Amino acid sequence: MPFREDRLRAIDDAIQQAITDARTPGAVFRLEREGVVYQRAYGSRAIVPEREPMSEDTIFDAASLTKVIATTSAVMKLVEAGKLDPEAPASRYLPEFGTLGKERITLRHLLTHSSGLRAGLSPNGDWKGKEEALKRVCQEAPTKDPGTSYLYSDINFITLGFIVERVSGKTLDAFCAEEIFQPLGMKDSGFRPFDPKVNPLPQPADTGRIAPTEMIGKVVLRGVVHDPTSRRMGGVAGHAGLFLTVEDLGRFARMLLGGGELDGVRIFRPETVEAMTHIQSPEGLPRRGFGWDIDSPHAGPRGEIFPIGSYGHTGWTGTRLWIDPFSKTSVIFLSNRNHPDEKGGVVKLQGQLGTLAAEAIPDFNFQHVPGALEAEPAKAVAAKPPAPSGPVLNGIDVLKREDFRQLRGCKVGLITNQTGIDRERNTTIDLLQKAPGLKLVALFSPEHGIRGDLDREGIGDTTDEKTGLPVCSLYGERRSPTAEQLAGIDTLVFDIQDIGCRFYTYISTMTNCMEAAGRAKLRFVVLDRVNPIGPIVEGPVLSAERSFVAAHEIPLRHGMTVGELARMIDAERKFGAQPEVIRCEGGPALQWFDGSGQPWQNPSPNMRGPTAAILYPGVGMLEFCKLSVGRGTDTPFELLGAPYIDELRFAADLNQVGLPGVRFVPTRFTPVASVFKDLECRGVRILLTDRESFRAADLGMVLAATLQRLYGDKVELGKMAKLIGDPATLDALIQQQAPDAIRKLRDRGVADFLTRRKPFLLYPR
Repeated sequence: MPFREDRLRAIDDAIQQAITDARTPGAVFRLEREGVVYQRAYGSRAIVPEREPMSEDTIFDAASLTKVIATTSAVMKLVEAGKLDPEAPASRYLPEFGTLGKERITLRHLLTHSSGLRAGLSPNGDWKGKEEALKRVCQEAPTKDPGTSYLYSDINFITLGFIVERVSGKTLDAFCAEEIFQPLGMKDSGFRPFDPKVNPLPQPADTGRIAPTEMIGKVVLRGVVHDPTSRRMGGVAGHAGLFLTVEDLGRFARMLLGGGELDGVRIFRPETVEAMTHIQSPEGLPRRGFGWDIDSPHAGPRGEIFPIGSYGHTGWTGTRLWIDPFSKTSVIFLSNRNHPDEKGGVVKLQGQLGTLAAEAIPDFNFQHVPGALEAEPAKAVAAKPPAPSGPVLNGIDVLKREDFRQLRGCKVGLITNQTGIDRERNTTIDLLQKAPGLKLVALFSPEHGIRGDLDREGIGDTTDEKTGLPVCSLYGERRSPTAEQLAGIDTLVFDIQDIGCRFYTYISTMTNCMEAAGRAKLRFVVLDRVNPIGPIVEGPVLSAERSFVAAHEIPLRHGMTVGELARMIDAERKFGAQPEVIRCEGGPALQWFDGSGQPWQNPSPNMRGPTAAILYPGVGMLEFCKLSVGRGTDTPFELLGAPYIDELRFAADLNQVGLPGVRFVPTRFTPVASVFKDLECRGVRILLTDRESFRAADLGMVLAATLQRLYGDKVELGKMAKLIGDPATLDALIQQQAPDAIRKLRDRGVADFLTRRKPFLLYPR
């Protein structure tokens, strides 16, 4: 049966978000169950010295997966052959090992990390070579009695690697190639890839398929093992050194699920697989098989659903394999998370992928799994108080904190205006121009221009005086970037403060740019920002024709961030831009602006503070009518009037409705610009008394209904059509239908919208 599509999308989202957050440049994921495979490559195989796209046939440094795929397998092949005994002291096979208290360490202790040996050999000194490594292993003394404690240790598997070589008479890489990889058809797996002198496997023709790891000095490790101890040992060691592909690892997993056999080739006896994948650790210690992890502190990749009794392993470079024998499922995640600077991290992601993979299986009851193990009793831990919520970091703050790693190697076109600032009011333009490892190529400006001080139609292209960069206007002759303007750009970055209302045009500019990015196959990155009027959703949902003030079928007040909107719009419109969102961190991204700790920067000339933003969805929907909404005064959107209004009656009628959270004061004002310029307008000042109970859509409906009743021959309410976005609601207002009937019409699409948006949300609600 196919996997659940919504969970596969969630897997894609989780991996893509990790890439966006610079937790890894790229990855390959594979989910397989009984012949059904979901496999994808994400992000970049390399970003230094140049970006290269990830491919499904990329060869990865497997790191500690070497312990189970190579070394454990080699040990168990020799156990099957009667040449090794798990209960025998390691010194039986490696006599020089039996000193300093190591005489009682058995192969079982080494395989289950219960030997008492330290985690790894000391990196001190300029030593190298396998003989020196063996000498250092033999100089180790256990820190605990064998079998009494658990410590995950590279030394255990370095020792096992030496035992395999001593007993088999072959090097570890040669033994694994001949006994495991070649018979199993793992054509791209081996130690020290692309070196035919030491790797007995046929060499891949394309050496560029290998994923690089860390940059050391000016050298990027590529095809050279990342682990420093293995590197000193020449790249062949029992704990690290193996390279492989997702396809090869998938074959290995299928072999284990097949009881040791694949495609008619038997690698292990069924009882050997049973021994490797069932508990072999001493009682009372974390539960591990021979080599394989079952239920230890390192078992996070199992996630929250796969039963205890499933098994797997991880690798330092960002690799993991988890196998559930009960549902016959394998989950593989291979990444290059430590390229190029060891700052990436995918531990949390690995657990998330384990949970999502189990959720993707539609026909298996994980609540009742015969043969699964019970969880160990939890040790009492004092509950920690929740961390206090701090100031919100917008996307640009997170990007700056991460030293712009997420854009390294990119040629950037920046869509921004004066609201593109960090918490210290440094402009995103300046930050990106000075950022290391990227090139800012061009700027794109929305309505009101690059500095937000233009309040007119028809803004032309200019040059930014400070940077000398071209500024391409997206509110003049064109509303979308042209192919010529995108030449030389591989990444579009959007950083503009939205205010949470459908007809505020910055989200329309974002929509047009995403469409252009999809056509041009450009990367599209949103630097997310706080929604300053919070998570509340108010209808109507757009049902009229799309326009520049109605970019997509969302409600009047959408309760989403621009990053969430970008994900939703791209998916529903099938642009193919696959926007990446650098998320807000710290406090909630959906809260009143004054709680965010961010500085206010007027998003447009007439949006002069958080109060105006809260009122705007209700007052602003009327501004195409024959009214002044306060443009040309000191308090736009807090005033509403016209020369023909009786302000005393208008205010009294509005107050009589008793709208929660708002009161109306009769007033007169004279705009110096916009509608009714230099004419005295009579109307109301709108006082926000309780923003928690206030609803902007209700304000707009009451204003419209009252104006239609009192001044229907003058107000020209039909001009609300584009901004209200719903003909049925507008008709009901014009026809003076009952408030409850209007509200029912207005909100009829909200429930469906809330369902539609769920897959695209990034923050708790």
